[in-house]
Amino acid sequence: MTNDKQIIPIERIQQVIYLFRGQKVMLDYDLADLYGVPTKVLKQAVKRNMDRFPSDFMFELTNQEFTNLRSQIVTSSLPHWGGTRYSPMAFTQEGVAMLSSVLRTDRAVQVNITIMRAFVRLRKILASNADLARKLEALEKKYDSQFKVVFDAIRQLMAPPEKSRKKIGFQVKEPKARYGKKQ
Repeated sequence: MTNDKQIIPIERIQQVIYLFRGQKVMLDYDLADLYGVPTKVLKQAVKRNMDRFPSDFMFELTNQEFTNLRSQIVTSSLPHWGGTRYSPMAFTQEGVAMLSSVLRTDRAVQVNITIMRAFVRLRKILASNADLARKLEALEKKYDSQFKVVFDAIRQLMAPPEKSRKKIGFQVKEPKARYGKKQ
């Protein structure tokens, strides 16, 4: 398939890539949803082929990690939050690639291609930001304090915008009273 005719938009995939234990991972129920299979089927396929999933390909979240995840994602009405008895499995990029050999559907292959593109895109974005930060630091060291204002301005532009807060309450807008003055 071509880049513009993907089954699932890369942006949707990027929304379900999380950071656990210093690694970018996707969780079993998100992957099952993308592949169009029940989570139970995905987990069974993985458990039947555990030799293909070493700890750097797949790991189960601890209870604490799972609790933290649920507290970050407030939407608890999703079906996978309600009756989950086991902690989710977290798959690294390599683990997701291995899933296509375990789940042998055409959709699984096409979804895996899109997921790999999403991981590559994220890696490029992170690398370009890190490269830009290194270059800025080198320039700061090279030039004296007269350019400090310029570098500070560039840093502010690179920072994510702060959300403006709307004032709460009733605002009275009327002209000031002129007490004691003759008009």
